[in-house]
Amino acid sequence: MLGSTYSTRDTGPGRPTRHPDDLDVSGRPLHSAVPDLDRLFRPRTVAVVGASDTEGRPNTGITRQLLAWSERVGARLFPVNPGRKAVFGLPCHASVSDLPEAVDLAVLLVADPLPVIEQLGGTGTRFAVVFAAGFAETGEEGAAAQDRLAQAVARAGLRLLGPNTNLNAFERFRDDLTGPAIALITQSGHQGRPLYTLQELGIRLSHWAPTGNEADLEIADFISYFAERQEIGAIAVYAEGLKDGRSFALAADRAARNKVPVVMVKVGRTETGARTAASHTGKLTGSDAVVDAALRQYGVIRVDGLDELQDTATLLARARPPVSDGVVVYSISGGTGAHFADLASAAGLPLPALSDAKQAELHQWIPSYLNVANPIDNGGHPVGDWRGRKIIDAVLADPDVGVLICPITGPFPPMSDKLAQDLADAAEATDKLVCVVWGSPLGTEDAYRTTLLGSSRIATFRTFGNCITAVKAYLDHHRFTSSYRSPFDDAPRTPSSSARKAHGLLSPGRRLSEHAAKQLLRAYGIRVPREHLVTSAAGSVRAAALVGYPVVMKASGPHLTHKTELGLVKTGLTSASQVRDAYRELADIARYEAIDLDGILVCQMVGRGVEMVVGISPDSLFGPTVTAGLGGTLVEVLSDTTVRVPPFSPGTARAMLRDLRGRRLLDGVRGAPPSDIDALVDTILRVQRMAMELGDSLAELDINPLMVLPHGQGAVALDALAICR
Repeated sequence: MLGSTYSTRDTGPGRPTRHPDDLDVSGRPLHSAVPDLDRLFRPRTVAVVGASDTEGRPNTGITRQLLAWSERVGARLFPVNPGRKAVFGLPCHASVSDLPEAVDLAVLLVADPLPVIEQLGGTGTRFAVVFAAGFAETGEEGAAAQDRLAQAVARAGLRLLGPNTNLNAFERFRDDLTGPAIALITQSGHQGRPLYTLQELGIRLSHWAPTGNEADLEIADFISYFAERQEIGAIAVYAEGLKDGRSFALAADRAARNKVPVVMVKVGRTETGARTAASHTGKLTGSDAVVDAALRQYGVIRVDGLDELQDTATLLARARPPVSDGVVVYSISGGTGAHFADLASAAGLPLPALSDAKQAELHQWIPSYLNVANPIDNGGHPVGDWRGRKIIDAVLADPDVGVLICPITGPFPPMSDKLAQDLADAAEATDKLVCVVWGSPLGTEDAYRTTLLGSSRIATFRTFGNCITAVKAYLDHHRFTSSYRSPFDDAPRTPSSSARKAHGLLSPGRRLSEHAAKQLLRAYGIRVPREHLVTSAAGSVRAAALVGYPVVMKASGPHLTHKTELGLVKTGLTSASQVRDAYRELADIARYEAIDLDGILVCQMVGRGVEMVVGISPDSLFGPTVTAGLGGTLVEVLSDTTVRVPPFSPGTARAMLRDLRGRRLLDGVRGAPPSDIDALVDTILRVQRMAMELGDSLAELDINPLMVLPHGQGAVALDALAICR
C-alpha cells in the first residue's frame, strides 16, 4: 500500500472489502461503492439522544425541529434522555439500549458522543448525526478525539454525519416545485444559505448534506449518492478541504460518467484561506494547484463565489444539452451588446458572426444601419406588433446558434416588459438555451419576478459576469461529458517489468546521482543520451571515443544540484585534450567546493530542441502527481508548469501542454521546426507509470531539461534528479 503522506479509504466494519482487481498498481481503489443514504435523508425511525422540551434550552429548539421534520418525512421519533419521562408528549427512553426497536437514524445532542456511539453498536442503527464541536477543528487533541470517534463508528457498523455539523439536512424543502433539482453539499452550514433560498425563486432543492468534520461520511460519499439519483440535475458543493483525494476522484468520476454536473466552491486558493479552512474543519486543504487540476480532470466546475455557485448550478440543473456552441448576444442597445460581447469573448465564449443570409433576414425587421452580425442591436425591441418575437425566433432558428443571451441593464417599460415576454415565449418553443440578464438593482419588477422567474425554460441572471461564467460552464460541461472516458478503466493493475528493475535502484532516504537517476529512466524506456561514468582523465578520453564527439562532461553526485552555476558542466568538447582538461577542471572544482562525486559523466551531445521539465512530486491528498512545463535553467523563473493526478489518459497528457503559456514554442516559432509532441506525451505517460508503481519508494523525480527534438526525432532526458522516500 501507499506511504503515509496520503491516505486511503478505511474498510472497517460495515464497509465493503477490496478485491485485488479493484486496486490499481499502487494499491489504491479503482471503484467506489455508492453508499445507501436513503435512510439518512428519509428514515422510518429516528432517535433523538438528549431530547428536551424545556423552554430556553438549545436542545429544545432542535428537538422541536426534528419532530416537525420527522412528521414531514413520515418517520416515528423516539426521544432519549435519562432525566425525562416524556418529551413533547412522547414517551422518553433512558438510553439507546432501551429503544423498543432499531432506528434508522440517531441524532446525538450530547457534548460527548463517543459513549453513545459505542452503545449503538449491535442495535441495528444505520446512521448517526453528531452536532458537537471540539474535534479536529481545534487542533491535535481534538483530532485525536475525532480519530477515536471514527474508530468507534467503524466498530459499531453504522455511518456518521459529522461531528461539528448542524441541522441543515433537516430543513423544510418545498415539494411544490418541479423539474431537475439541485443537491447541496457544504462543510459550512452558513455558506449553503444562498442556495437554500433559491427555492424562493422557484428553483427546486432536493437535499442538503452538511458534512462538518467528516469523521466518516465525506463529500465524496454524497457526490456518489447524488450522482445516481434521477431527480438531481446538478450537485452544488462548498468545500473547505477534501478528506481523501482518491475517494473524491472516484466520486467525481462517477458524476462525469453519469453526466451529472458538479459545481464547487473550493476555498484555500491563498495561504490565508487555507489556514482559515484548516481551523474551521480540521482538514488539509491540499495544494491548490493539485486540487484545481484534479477538479478539471473530472469535469468539476470550480467557481469562486456563492452567487456564481447558485447561478451556475441552477443553469446546469435545468438547461437541456446544447445543440450548438454558438452564442448570440441580442440587445436593445448597441453599447450594452458591445460591452457584453467584450466580456464574453474574453472569457472564451464563441460568438460567431451570423451568415449574410441570416443578417439579411433580420434586417427585414431591424433598420439596415444597425449591426446584426453578433451582437445584434435591434435599436429598441418592437412593442406594438409581432416583429419582436419574429426576430428572436429567426435567431434561434439558425443552426449555428445554441445560446441566445439578452442583457437588459435596467427596466424600461413597456419595451422591457414586451421583450421579457417575447423571450419567455420563445424559450418555451425552442430546445435552445435562452438567457436574460436583468440588471435592475430593485428586482421587484413584474417582468423579472413574474415573466422571467415564472418560466422554467429561461435562465435569468442579475450580473453579466455570472451569466458568462454559467454559460461557459454549461458548454464546457457538455463538451467534456460527451467524450469522457474514465481513466480508472485503463489504469494498470499489475506491476510492469520496469518496476522490478527500478526498485533495485532505490533505497530509503537515498538521493540518486544524475547517473543513477538516468538508470531509473532507462528502466522505464525514457530515452537518455549515450554516456559513461568515469573516475579518471584517461577514462574520460576512452569514454568520449565510445560516445562520439562532440561530448558534454558533467560532475555526478547524489547531493549535487545547480551544476551549471558551479561550473560543473562543460559542453561542446571536440578533442581528447579538451576532454582530459575538462575532467581535471571538474574534479578540482568539486574538491574545492567539498562536493562528493560518484564520478564524471561523459555524455552524447544532443541537438537543440525545446527544453521541458517533467517530474513527480507528492501531494498529501492525491498522492504522487505528474508535472510538465517549460524547463531549463530558467524553470524556476518562468514557473510555466501544469500538473495532473494519476491515473490519466494520453488525451489528458496532451491537455497538460495546452495549459502552458509557452505552448507555442512546441509548435515552432521564428522559423524553428515543430517539436516531437508525441514523444513528449509518451515521456509524460511513462513518468506517470513510474509515479503509480514507485509511489512507495520514490518521493520526487525531476527530468530537467527534457530536450524535445523536432518532430519525428524524439525527446531526450539530459539531466535528472531522484529522491527516495
